[in-house]
Amino acid sequence: MVGVPKPMGAQQGPWLSDVWPAPGWEPGGHGRGAGGAARSPSVLPSWALLAKKGYQEQDPDPQVSVITKLKGVSVTQIEELGNRLWDVADFVKPPQGENVFFLVTNFLVTPEQVQGRCPEHPSIPLANCWADQDCPEGETGTHSHGIKTGQCVVFNGTHRTCEIRGWCPVESGAVPVKPLLLQAENFTLFIKNTVTFSKFNFSKSNALDTQDPTYFKLCRYDPRSSPACPVFRIGDLVAAAGGVFEDLALLGGAVGVHIRWDCDLDSGSADCRPQYSFQLQERSYNFRTATHWWESSGVEARSLLKLYGIRFDILVTGRAGKFGLIPTLISLGTGAAWLGVITFLCDLLLLYVDGEAHFYWRSKYEEAKAPKRTAHPEQTELVPAPPRPAFQGP
Repeated sequence: MVGVPKPMGAQQGPWLSDVWPAPGWEPGGHGRGAGGAARSPSVLPSWALLAKKGYQEQDPDPQVSVITKLKGVSVTQIEELGNRLWDVADFVKPPQGENVFFLVTNFLVTPEQVQGRCPEHPSIPLANCWADQDCPEGETGTHSHGIKTGQCVVFNGTHRTCEIRGWCPVESGAVPVKPLLLQAENFTLFIKNTVTFSKFNFSKSNALDTQDPTYFKLCRYDPRSSPACPVFRIGDLVAAAGGVFEDLALLGGAVGVHIRWDCDLDSGSADCRPQYSFQLQERSYNFRTATHWWESSGVEARSLLKLYGIRFDILVTGRAGKFGLIPTLISLGTGAAWLGVITFLCDLLLLYVDGEAHFYWRSKYEEAKAPKRTAHPEQTELVPAPPRPAFQGP
């Protein structure tokens, strides 16, 4: 007795090479689910071809150009600098407008430093001392402001520190208690981004092509009401990244701006728009800078600024797709190969693993019995035929 596959016209049970089993399926249901509709595994190549656009050639590496401009004015009133106005040249570093820039929101100033000898600040490690022996001459540390002279001197009424040779007076090491440029929340950031997909000779800018000269002065980006406007209010941008502007303005931070282009060139340039997303990367950021000049006495002097603020990192990525014959053929061939693999694997599961395997065996194969032999009680002896007479002519 041998199991052979049933012929094409024979009734077969629901095995997965024909249908996907649906919830509620029972033997005898001929591969129908509770809804009565069979679901074909051909959905896999269809998904790869249509949903994932397997019929398109791809260019995932565009050439990118980013130009940024920050606008705003702020006023500070502090003892060291007096009443001072801050504009773009003061609070944007670097000023040329790149894809990475720094917005100053707070600072500590140490004015009129000159090179000389002065006591180290007590907050510096190994700066406190009781005697000269505690201050080895020529020693310096990672956080020190200069080189030790070997003297232990009075810093104030409560501290004695090692004397150093460096820029004096030394930085105070104080921590700011409130942001000085809180008005920066209302500053605006203009981001002009152009992408070029050289494979398709296609370029697109995020700046709307408009004849209205006041458009970019009045519009503000909003993901719902104004998604095409490339002008961002700083406070809204920080909030979209998940931060609080007052906190970042105090001690600084870093915000990432991601511009994603996903272009379907089969639909023309209309289906090629940037998508913006924002992410808070750091909650503290600062650096130091100084302004140098020469005194009338010929001594070099400087004002040291410790700047706190928000660093903006603008990242641009994208891809463009356009119909191509070769990727279409590859996707179709891959889908056909997957159909064969799925059919084979599903047969293995249903015939050898499934709990109803015996049902599928009976449905897929039929028993083939050996043919019966006819019994002959007597054997007939075979008699050779007489020879054919020779042909004789007339």
